Formats: sequence, structure tokens, C-alpha cells
Amino acid sequence: MSIISDNTIKSIAIIGGGTAGWMTAAALSRMLESQNVDITLIESEQIGTIGVGEATIPDIANFNSMLGIDEKEFLAACNGTFKLGIQFNNWGKLGDSYFHPFGGHGVDMHGIDFHQYWLHTKAHGNPAELEDYSICSVAAKQGKFRHPDPNPRSVLSHLRYAYHFDAAGYAAFLRQYAEKRGVKRIEGKIAEVNVEPQSGNINAVDLEGGAKHSADFFFDCTGFRALLLEQTLGVKYQDWSHWLPCNSAQAVASKRTEPLLPFTKSTAKTAGWQWRIPTQHRTGNGHIYSTDFMSDDEAQKILLAGLDAEPIGEPRTIRFKTGCREQFWFKNCVGIGLASGFLEPLESTSIFLIQQGIARFISLYPNASNNEVIRNEYNRLMSREFAQVRDFIILHYHATQRTDSEFWNFCRTMNIPDSLQHKMDLFKAGGRVFRDEGELFSKPSWIAVMLGQNIMPNVADPMLNDIPISEIKHSLNSMQKAMLSATNSLPSHADFIRQYASAR
Repeated sequence: MSIISDNTIKSIAIIGGGTAGWMTAAALSRMLESQNVDITLIESEQIGTIGVGEATIPDIANFNSMLGIDEKEFLAACNGTFKLGIQFNNWGKLGDSYFHPFGGHGVDMHGIDFHQYWLHTKAHGNPAELEDYSICSVAAKQGKFRHPDPNPRSVLSHLRYAYHFDAAGYAAFLRQYAEKRGVKRIEGKIAEVNVEPQSGNINAVDLEGGAKHSADFFFDCTGFRALLLEQTLGVKYQDWSHWLPCNSAQAVASKRTEPLLPFTKSTAKTAGWQWRIPTQHRTGNGHIYSTDFMSDDEAQKILLAGLDAEPIGEPRTIRFKTGCREQFWFKNCVGIGLASGFLEPLESTSIFLIQQGIARFISLYPNASNNEVIRNEYNRLMSREFAQVRDFIILHYHATQRTDSEFWNFCRTMNIPDSLQHKMDLFKAGGRVFRDEGELFSKPSWIAVMLGQNIMPNVADPMLNDIPISEIKHSLNSMQKAMLSATNSLPSHADFIRQYASAR
């Protein structure tokens, strides 16, 4: 007897466009045949999107690869540049600066993490910083870039990168991709969402003007409004603002400056931080802050004073509340992007969480019966994902020695999640970091931020006491020289972009 059922999803409606909506549409159109499943995206040009200059992490390359997108074409269409990591200024103490690179530091030896060797030599007078042993950091500081060397013996094989690009341009690029693969777009504003009385599932949306659109399954990509998940289905929001108190942003673009840097800048301010994201045609800037500690007018002044070039247009204000939905998938609706939650873009995770929401759905793709076990597993995985990213972001705020403002005093002394406290205590005790199941941020990321913000372990790995310090120093010096030599041969980031994928 066959167990195969024809109870399949025949139609999917994506409500809302922007990056979240068109990433969802593009991925589904890649995985599903248009003759089997009708995919429709409904959006209104009257409703603006949050999109600004967008910074990403290396996982975005996996998403684009899954879609079969040509990197050159994508970068040219979206004014894209390359990103080797993030420079953090004034986070530990005023005047401090450290680099969180993609990829690792140095080379692990004899089964012992590289940072333990560095800690050991630091205690014996090594003046070099940890980031001096990262090829991504060394190349970024020199403003240079090239693709990783395919030869695993080359120092340059350890280059790892992501992108900066125009978020609106990326959404438009994916729209074109999705429509070529059969996704239908409907222009219109939603007037009402219809719910089936017995099941509680959404069965249709009414548009202003009288049109109705029905579907078997819905994606809520309506941003902070969460028109489907919250306003219609009543899914509650977990508020994490007691750990992440920033609730507002001022965003503005500015003219392009030289050199074209292959990294994002994050500079801590009096009650928050300011981002700088360089794309080919301009620089994206924003100031994230807490209105409990700073007025909008003061925040705007700080933003404009921190620009490297003349602003383009006027700053716009964005309000938000950090946290996530208690359920990301409820009934026959999944929230993607801001409708599912918001974690400020301190580590460029916004698009990654969109990507994960889509990937988890595809891996658990349901039939029309919408099995509760599948929904529960999706919600478990996404809740864990958000909590892990949350802890990493809280670390930046809590691991500060700043005492110059009420905001930083609050962040330094606030209670933090037990899961984060355990990671910090373990690192302080002996420089140990272990990656939790499925966690986005690997050991080098935790190490870069904790050491960068002056959390120093009480001891380095005692096993290193049996290795002569001269031998360890020789190995580290050789690594540092090899990275500097390799980087000297690289083209500038601007030259590489100009020759490889200059914007149309």
C-alpha cells in the first residue's frame, strides 16, 4: 500500500516584499516547480521598506550559490563590495579598537587552539595583537582584497568574505530572479486577512479595491507590523529590551569616500553605536541608540557629526523592539524577517536570520495537513537560533569597561542570560570556548570579541608550559611574516571591484 499522499500544498502567498519577501520568493521558486505550486507575492509600493546599506556574513554566499546566482552579476546589480570582517571602536574602553575577522586566527597546533599560544606569548612580552595573525584582518587594514586561493597550503586560502550591498537593489535583483521562475507579483495593500473559523488557518487576503487572493500557505514578510502573525493570529512577542536596550535608529547615506574599505565599522557612542557600510556608489550610515538615554535630536547630531562625507538626503528614524516571536510558524503562516523578530545589526545577522528561516522551512517542507510536530521543530530550531545570536550581541554591550555615560553603566552592570554568563565564566577561567549545537558564531568569533573587549583569561592552556617559549614565538613570527608578505601582493579592494564587478 502506498503511503504517498496527494495532500500537497498547491499555492503559497508571500505578504510583503523587501529583502525578506523576495529572498523567500526566490528560494521557493528555485526549489518548487511553478506548474506544481503557485507562488504569489503581494506588496504595495506605498509601503516603504527598512532597507539601507546592508552588511552580511559569509553564509550569504551559500544562499546565492543555492540560487545559482553569478557573483559578478549580483555585485554589479547591487553596488556590492566585499567584507572581511568588522572593526569595533570604543566598545571595551574609549579609544580601544579591535577587529572581528571572518575565519580564524593563526593555525591551531598540537590540538591546542591558536589563541592559547598567543596568550602564552603575550605573557612573555609579545607586542602583537591577536588580529595580527588573521589574514582577513591584515588584508582589511591594508584595504586589499582577492578571492581565497584554492591551494590549501597558501596563506590566502584562509581568506573568508561576505558582502556589503544596497538592500533595495538586492530585493529588486531577487524579484527579477523569482519572476523569471514563475512567481507572480500583485501590487496592492491588504485590507483584511480572512481566517477559516474551524481550523484557525488563514485562507485568503482581501486587497483594497475588492480583489481577494486565496492560498494554502502564507508567509508574513510585513516587517514590524507582523500583519499576519501578530495582528491576525495573535502570536505574542518576546521582548529582550532589558538586555538590548537600544530601540531606535537614525539612518542616512553619504557620498563614497576613498579608500574603499573591505570591512564594516561599528563605533560605540554615548548611548549606542554607529555603523558605516561602504558600497560602490555610496556609504550607508546609521546610529542605533536608546531613547531612554538619548533624545532623537541628539542622536541625529551624533550621526551627522560621525559621517566621513556629505550626507545624501535627510536622516530617517526607525523604531524597533529587540526580541522575537514566541512562535515563528503558527497555523499555516511563517514569519520571515522583521515579522519574526529583530536583533540589531551589530554583527550583520539580519539577512542570515531571514536565510535561516527560509532554509529551515524548506528542510521541513510540509504537506497541506500542516503537521504540528513539524511546526514545533521549526519553532524550536528558530528559537535556538535567535537566542544564540542574542547572546553574542549582548556580549558586546556587557563586556565594556566604559563608565562615561548612564547607558554604558547600565549595560556593564545588567543581569545577562545564564547561557552567556557561562560562556564568559568559562573563558575567564582558562580561555576555553565551545561551540553549542548548530551555533552560528564559531570559536574564533567569541574569542575575537572577548579578547577585543578586554576579557582576559586567568591562565593560558597549561599544556603549553612544556613547549619552549622560543619555539612558540618562532612559529607565531613565521605566521605573521607570511601573512604580511601574502597581503603585500594583493590588489586594493577598489581596484579588484573595478576590474571584477563594477556597478552598472
